[in-house]
Amino acid sequence: MSTHATRETTADVVVVDYGLGNLRSVTRGLERAGAAVEVSDDPDALDEADGVVLPGVGAFGDGMENAGPFREALRDVADSDTPLFGICLGMQMLLDTSEEADREGQGDVEGLGLIPGTNVRFEDPDLKVPHMGWNELRVERDHPLVAGVDGEYAYFVHSYYAEPEDPNHVVTTTEYGADFASVVANDDGTVFGTQFHPEKSGETGLRILRNYVDLCAAES
Repeated sequence: MSTHATRETTADVVVVDYGLGNLRSVTRGLERAGAAVEVSDDPDALDEADGVVLPGVGAFGDGMENAGPFREALRDVADSDTPLFGICLGMQMLLDTSEEADREGQGDVEGLGLIPGTNVRFEDPDLKVPHMGWNELRVERDHPLVAGVDGEYAYFVHSYYAEPEDPNHVVTTTEYGADFASVVANDDGTVFGTQFHPEKSGETGLRILRNYVDLCAAES
């Protein structure tokens, strides 16, 4: 069977629609991975999901403002065993703060605070920013999301990256001028995120999305 074939549905996943997500491609990727997907702008929809995905493109301050109605519901998901998966900006929003908000004149913007840490900008003057293109994933901590992807390549588009306070919250690293966290997760592994876009990362991304759906099915 082709690895791009759609698998039998095994989990019900809600994709959070707060106005800044790449919803269509994320939904298609999850469906190929075996999820029945509901895209919802209703925080109550998260209650019965087997998994919740927080996608995102754009600025940290805008993301947190738009996602304000979901803040309590997302924290409730994090307090349960339901896997919460942030993608790109959605991953950065899992942390406490971001330098981006201050640089954009928005002052201190409070993230979700589910993984302690902040997001910082690439500062090497020899680097092109945003970081855009394919780069290697190096697994630093075992986690079901990244099973089978050590040494594989994923697609990135970002100017900021996560710096968790606890090194144990770094699941994979990627080198771009220096090593940065490309996948992060909390202590129990139920809240996690990718800086890259799995839905744009070919076979590697599909493997990650399938790992996620399997994790949702196991927790349901």
